[in-house]
Amino acid sequence: MIRKFSLVVGLLSASLLTSPLSAVEVNIKEGLPHVDVDVNGKAVRIQRIQDTNHKLTNSYTKTSRPAPPFSIQPFHPIKDIETISELDVIDFIKNKLSDNTGIVIDARMPKWHQAGTIPGSVNIPFSILSPNGGNPYIDQIFGLFGADKVEQNWNFKNAQTLLIFDNGPWCQQGVRAMQNLVKLGYPKSKILYYRGGMQYWQILGLSTIIPK
Repeated sequence: MIRKFSLVVGLLSASLLTSPLSAVEVNIKEGLPHVDVDVNGKAVRIQRIQDTNHKLTNSYTKTSRPAPPFSIQPFHPIKDIETISELDVIDFIKNKLSDNTGIVIDARMPKWHQAGTIPGSVNIPFSILSPNGGNPYIDQIFGLFGADKVEQNWNFKNAQTLLIFDNGPWCQQGVRAMQNLVKLGYPKSKILYYRGGMQYWQILGLSTIIPK
């Protein structure tokens, strides 16, 4: 299962290559028409869909799901973990990925990730982060996050900041991933929560990619 998300941080870099005031009607924000991201050596442009009549036709148009398990998540589900917006996600991709100090984590199960995800993200399903003793993946995952293990204890001084997302405010996969990370000792100060998830990302017409 570890192969599913292929966490090769060294190949995930991002750079801002904004063109000067392009003739774009639907900007990310004023003065920012798009952000170009280098993902595994391939240029991907993050921008909004330019068709102002465009509407979603996929599952993210759905308003109601059985709850539980699809209950609305609190804005701050875990104390001391910051909840961020789409602009923060784009800024994170632009800055943190480019200098290899942050990782965007799609905490959903692989079937969701494979249907489309945020550019630059890696799929680390919440279930792989189980804090139960004997989890064979934690050492490898935390090592790739930049944490150092001294005897049986983890040192997170040089660990990367993790930006966690899932399907959206009705989804608990991201929250469960964060709960697992905290139980494993990962610092809350190095975890960010994008509550809007894929639903809000797509409602705003932002670019998605189909991972290979």
